[in-house]
Amino acid sequence: MEGRWAAVDRYLADQVRPDDPALEAALRESAAAGLPPIQVSPLQGRLLRVLAEAVRARRILEIGTLGGYSAIWLAGGLAPGGRLVSLEISERHAEVARRNLAHAGFGTQVEVRVGPALDSLARMAGEGTEPFDLVFIDADKAAYAEYLDWSLRLTAPGSLLVADNVVRQGTVADETSSDPSVVGVRRFLRRLAEEPRVNATVIQTVGAKGHDGFALGVVLTEPVAAAPPRAVNPR
Repeated sequence: MEGRWAAVDRYLADQVRPDDPALEAALRESAAAGLPPIQVSPLQGRLLRVLAEAVRARRILEIGTLGGYSAIWLAGGLAPGGRLVSLEISERHAEVARRNLAHAGFGTQVEVRVGPALDSLARMAGEGTEPFDLVFIDADKAAYAEYLDWSLRLTAPGSLLVADNVVRQGTVADETSSDPSVVGVRRFLRRLAEEPRVNATVIQTVGAKGHDGFALGVVLTEPVAAAPPRAVNPR
């Protein structure tokens, strides 16, 4: 099945995604630099751009830069005059990303900050940075719940939250798993479900990246209303 998923992914990408030399170059440069091939797929990248355009994002926060591939997609969806801040723990990865972003024409629109993401997020919150319209979380899964907490401090009602890799080949449903990534994602999803300021869902995906999925949520003006009590069957 995975071979079929990948073939359909390629077909669909050819239909909806025009060739972009800058994106192809970013993949080549990342591979040449020895970065792991864990970036989003082309169709997933297109989704990120569509979401950015849908919310007319003027400010985007990305947690996890890698080689800048997803940042290029997101930056392409920025509103005129918009800005993207991407957080990356590895200086070597950040250097590759900056080159790729500059080659794609986004060198001045995207800032790559290096250091542990939780430290960078706390610093931005302390600086009173302007709220972000979209947050894309794609970093170490063990800290996803903490990334959610900081994202809520750095957004405003109407902001969109997107988290990648939350299905993990289906292992997210295994409550006995001791895998730190699975445990971290399960904790994140539980926190997301309990958060009254966010209306969220999870979408499973299959394709070139196998079986995975995204969590998507919108920050609300008012807390989510409690579900009405289930009617009692009179029989």
